[in-house]
This record gives sequence, structure tokens and C-alpha cells, in this order.
Amino acid sequence: MKPDDAAAFREFVQSRWGRLVRIAYLMTGDHGEAEDLTQTALARVGASWTRVRAVEQPDSYVRRVLVNCNINRYRRLRPVALFGMRTPDVPGPDPTHQIDERDALMRALADLPPRQRAVVVLRFWDDMSEADVAGVLGCSVGTVKSQTSKGLAKLRRDPALAAAARNAQAPLEGTSHERT
Repeated sequence: MKPDDAAAFREFVQSRWGRLVRIAYLMTGDHGEAEDLTQTALARVGASWTRVRAVEQPDSYVRRVLVNCNINRYRRLRPVALFGMRTPDVPGPDPTHQIDERDALMRALADLPPRQRAVVVLRFWDDMSEADVAGVLGCSVGTVKSQTSKGLAKLRRDPALAAAARNAQAPLEGTSHERT
């Protein structure tokens, strides 16, 4: 991105960040997700800012990208209904642990620095390649790799995430299939 375009984009983001986060919060219901969603949308817009800047109403374009990013996020998170399946004879895991895991993950992501969070979200939630993330963020592939490494290392050290992982791996009480 040219220096003039980078300055214009920076000014655009600074002047609209609060409003975009509020819109995203209304769509997600979670402040951390709202910031991530806004950052994802702005990263996409930033990758093509020269073209976006030339449209008549860039605010409308950015809001549309924000909505599309949220729809994509919702599609990935939405459970798939499976009809005609029998109830299992053996009880499954307690689904409440998934809520705790998600909460722990959202809190841990919220603790990452913005650039690391964007890289982690784009790489692992948007399933983008390192090259694609570098293109979206306007940085080198090496920067994406280092930010991914630092972000994942910080997530691995998070005590709440570690506890959630231990709980998810714990065997279910009363469902042992050992032979006697």
C-alpha cells in the first residue's frame, strides 16, 4: 500500500473503529468477538483500500464486509441438524464444558495483541494461508509466521485454556469401555 493510501486507511479506521465495533457487538453479542470481527473486516478492506477508497460510500462497503464476515463466522459455528439419528445408548460428554472452553478461548484471544489476534483469527478461524494473511494484513509472510508463533505460544500458556483442554481430555465418568 502506498504511504498516502496507508495514511488515509489509518485515518478511516481511527475515525470509524468505535462505530464498527458497536455494530459488530450487536451482531455477535460479545465484545471480544465484535473486536475480532471488526478487525477481520477492516483487514479485508485494508487489502484493497485503494479500490475501496474510490467507491462513492466506503462506509457502506465496510459495513457490508463486516456483515459478510459475520455470516461466514456464523456458518462455521452453526450446528448442523442431523435427522433420523438414534439417541446413543451411552451418554455423551457434558456439553457445558464446550461453553467453558469457548469462553476461555475468547478471553485468551482478547488478551492477545491486536496483530497476533488478527493473524490467529485469519489463519485458524478463516482458514487462510500464510500468504493470504500477509496479503490481507499488508505484511510479509515472515511477519505472519512470527506473529502466529508468538500468538499460539501465548495461547498455550493461558491457564484457563490449559484447564479447558485438560477437562476435555478427561475420561467420562461411567463410560469406560475397558474389558474385565
